[in-house]
This record gives sequence, C-alpha cells and structure tokens, in this order.
Amino acid sequence: MSLLDRLSAPVDQAARSLLGCHLTVNAVTLRITEVEAYSGTGEDPASHAHRGRTPRNTIMFGAAGYAYVYFTYGMHYCMNVVTGVEGTASAVLLRAGSVVSGLEVARSRRPAARTDAELARGPARLCSALDINRDFYGTYLLDSHLTPPPSPVADISTGPRVGVTGALDVPWRFWITGDPTVSDYRRHAPKPRKA
Repeated sequence: MSLLDRLSAPVDQAARSLLGCHLTVNAVTLRITEVEAYSGTGEDPASHAHRGRTPRNTIMFGAAGYAYVYFTYGMHYCMNVVTGVEGTASAVLLRAGSVVSGLEVARSRRPAARTDAELARGPARLCSALDINRDFYGTYLLDSHLTPPPSPVADISTGPRVGVTGALDVPWRFWITGDPTVSDYRRHAPKPRKA
C-alpha cells in the first residue's frame, strides 16, 4: 500500500502511518516520532475545522498529502499533514521528530536546544529545526519531502492529545514508544474566569 493510500485512510489510522516516515525540508531530514490526529467538522471540537471552512483551514478540506501550516500564539509555526478524502477535513499534527540528516543545520536553527533530542521535540521546535513557515502552506509532500519508513514501526503508544481545549480525552496522540524525542504530555488547564 502506498503512503498516499495510507494517508487517505481515517485520520487515526493515517496518523499511525506517519510514524517513522522521513520528512526532508530545507536541508534537514527528520524521522517522525510523534503525531496527533484531528478529524473534520462537527465531530472533533479540538480540530481547526470544527466550525467549518475558513481561509486558514481550507487546505484541510483538500486532498491528502499536503502541508497545513499555521501560526500560533503569535510566535510559532506548526505543521500538519492533510489526510483523508477530499471534501472532508482532517489532518495530522507533526509533534516531534529525530534529526537523521542535517544535524548541524538543525542545531544552528535551534541554538537553545540542550541536546539533539530536543531539536524537534514539540511542533513549534520541529518547524523551527526545518525552517518551516507560512510559505510552506499547501506544499505537496509526497513528491520529495515525505517518504515512508524503511520498515514499519512496531511499538506505538497512544494517549490524549496535548493542550487541546475540547475532546480532552480522545486518545489520538501517537508516538514511537520510548523514543527520547517525544514531547511531554500536558493536559490543557483552563484559566479560571474572573468574577
């Protein structure tokens, strides 16, 4: 089965198929070690497409295999891989990766990282290590950027997604068990409202 076929599956299955894939962007290659799945409108309140199509999320409604890049907290970029069938929004957030090529380039982009395992631990750090920004939005990944793993990942763990405000307990975060690049789990803690 091709990687495109795997990405065209339901989003939780597509997410698992991304683990171990290699992503090459701007002279750095990562092995994807952690992802989160987000399904389409109505069924997943944590998804950017929950309330329908917007200029920001329109790519999520397209064909599988494209990059959905967004800016968050006024300072970071995060990247998703669009999955599923065209017309139904779904995407997989790339949460962490291990640098397998271009280590010195990644280090130069992430000088605050204390160890190589921290270079792409977390979705914003991953984009920083790869120098991904808004210009990468809509890039087709299956031509030259994203390649399947040399062998299937055998040991996959699953748990709740990190920091989401809705569907807090949906176990759609997937990671390679025991990999040191996997980010720490932090459940969203709503701020108390002022009286």
